[in-house]
Amino acid sequence: MPVPIAQEPFIAFLINAKRQTYASQGDEASVLPLLPGSRQLEYREGALLYRDIYFGFRRFVGQETVYYDSSPIWAMGYAGGIVGIETDAAEVYEFLRLALRQVTPEHPYRGPHLLRNGHYLYRNITRGCVERFWGIETISRRGHTIYHLRYHGGTLF
Repeated sequence: MPVPIAQEPFIAFLINAKRQTYASQGDEASVLPLLPGSRQLEYREGALLYRDIYFGFRRFVGQETVYYDSSPIWAMGYAGGIVGIETDAAEVYEFLRLALRQVTPEHPYRGPHLLRNGHYLYRNITRGCVERFWGIETISRRGHTIYHLRYHGGTLF
């Protein structure tokens, strides 16, 4: 299948979709989920639709998919969550959303390489390009890892 959209407009859409859904609104961006027990977030611009479906809260697994005219063209799977039972999940996820709003065109998958805010430190190690990539993101507080996530994905054509 030929590439339906040039890379730069696709990346701009992906960044905008991520910033307009979980990164800014959290679960408030939810729509009626297709799968029982899941959360579903969506964002549309013209022929492009971004859909993020995930299960869980403290620990979770999910998939982001971008469709062009109802055909899936890109996807990212992810799994992770809070490490340890004494961690305030709401506070950690608030910091995570701050990091996710800093997504860059060079690596439009999760947050920036590094972000510090108070006692929190976000790290994102990623390899590859938008067509095929993987990464690991962590959040630590006062030097202790309290959140860990792995992700991978790429184009579907």
